[in-house]
Amino acid sequence: MKINKHAAAIPEAAITQAHNQIAALIQQLAPYTIALTPHERQTMLKMGDKSIAFVEKAHDYAHEYPALTPGYLDMAAFDIDFADAHGLWTLLTLTRQLYEALEDTMMAAGSEAYHTALSFYHNVQAAAKDDIPGAKAVFEDLKSRFPGSKRKTGPETAPPSAE
Repeated sequence: MKINKHAAAIPEAAITQAHNQIAALIQQLAPYTIALTPHERQTMLKMGDKSIAFVEKAHDYAHEYPALTPGYLDMAAFDIDFADAHGLWTLLTLTRQLYEALEDTMMAAGSEAYHTALSFYHNVQAAAKDDIPGAKAVFEDLKSRFPGSKRKTGPETAPPSAE
């Protein structure tokens, strides 16, 4: 027997409200966000978990020891870049948590819905074989819509088992 991990229905109002809030966040940050080309993403230096502490210390030292700061270094730009990178890092961490929760829930709900649909499909297939009224039409419609099914199949051929 399969365990149903996703048993609580998410109210449509909750989905709509979350959608609107995410859209509002995107709009709120749009004037400050940029889009990088694939080449830019591939070639630029990336600040990660290990380098964030280095950047933070360098930023602090640059302010504490201005005589060691090269004349060509734009401290105002450094301050903006550091503050935004740090602030966005915390937002990114939160949105990753949200993304993973949404992805896991969607995957579980989708898997369970697909499993149930396959169980129904296999039952309809057996009913069509036994000439149960209406079953053949339902089977033919589902068979033609089965994802990934490119070849013609008969009642003997079925999609993968849900087990």
